[in-house]
Amino acid sequence: MKYYIIAGEASGDLHGSNLMKELYKKDPQADIRFWGGDLMQGAGGTLVKHYCDLAFMGFAEVVQNLGTILSNIKFCKQDILAFQPDVIIFIDYPGFNMRIAKWAKERGIPTHYYISPQIWAWKESRIKAIRRDVDRMYIILPFEKDFYETKHNFPVEFVGHPLIDAIHNRKKADPDNFKKEHGLDDRPVIALLPGSRKQEISKMLEVMLSVVNDFPDYQFVIAGAPSQEYAFYQRFLGSSNVKFISNKTYDLLSIAHAALVTSGTATLETALFKVPEVVCYKGGWISYQIAKRIITLKYISLVNLIMDKEVVKELIQNDFNKKNIREELQKLLTPAYRENLLKQYDLLEEKLGGEGASEKTANLIIKHLT
Repeated sequence: MKYYIIAGEASGDLHGSNLMKELYKKDPQADIRFWGGDLMQGAGGTLVKHYCDLAFMGFAEVVQNLGTILSNIKFCKQDILAFQPDVIIFIDYPGFNMRIAKWAKERGIPTHYYISPQIWAWKESRIKAIRRDVDRMYIILPFEKDFYETKHNFPVEFVGHPLIDAIHNRKKADPDNFKKEHGLDDRPVIALLPGSRKQEISKMLEVMLSVVNDFPDYQFVIAGAPSQEYAFYQRFLGSSNVKFISNKTYDLLSIAHAALVTSGTATLETALFKVPEVVCYKGGWISYQIAKRIITLKYISLVNLIMDKEVVKELIQNDFNKKNIREELQKLLTPAYRENLLKQYDLLEEKLGGEGASEKTANLIIKHLT
């Protein structure tokens, strides 16, 4: 069968790559064309556009790049028509994907959605479009099933969270060799995860780095995004001796003692690696003012949303400052605080449904198409 997959961000690239691997196992004749990144390209198939050319964050930023976005949508439709897929598989990225889903549904192309848009956070009205334009929805967060089926009477299939597979099945680096390779010493590591987009990194990294001198007994290491060059990070480093490791976030988290993490999928990844964390977020002023008026969630991190309570501390906008980071990081280094947090992480993993999300999803996609 012919599969057309659209992922527009780094997390979608990760989950898309694992789904592709499973599709190839189940369907050796699979012909896959996709929008994604390096991981999906490594799984096989044909890369149409890299997510680096697609990622715009925040309301104001989207408006500023509207011409590029509309051009990409037009090109995507043309490419789909030329490929004539048996199914389009959308991975999150709703602003783009829901437009394509509407267009595809009108043309009778099967539409499957893997990793739901977060309509439970904002734009709940999108449920109308999902009902109309999405044939199958595969969800990865346990509370989404109740949201869709009980609140909106829309059937979905819970497959578990693919991050569990990605973490458990990764090729593990030897800790000692990893430290030696990257010039790390024997001090405990505090990982800095400032995000994957330039706009995020610009707002997050400088503030994260402000506490480095307050913790001389620890070494700070920046997790560089695969989509960004080291030169971009250099402007924030100055003369500091903070280490930089690109495109090896999982290896870094596997040896980290604590972490400062920009809100997003990385907050859940950090928790699944059992690394105590502080969740951080600071957006553009206009985008933040709009967001806080339309998003009614109690929390911004997936960890707290899944657990439905504050498990990890969230420092948002003006609360994201040197004083608060220092105080919260100090707590993470306290044995009793860490022990309680790690117990919560174990409960979190239980809620996520265990391994096999990518395999389950691939099986369901093929089942519904044959």
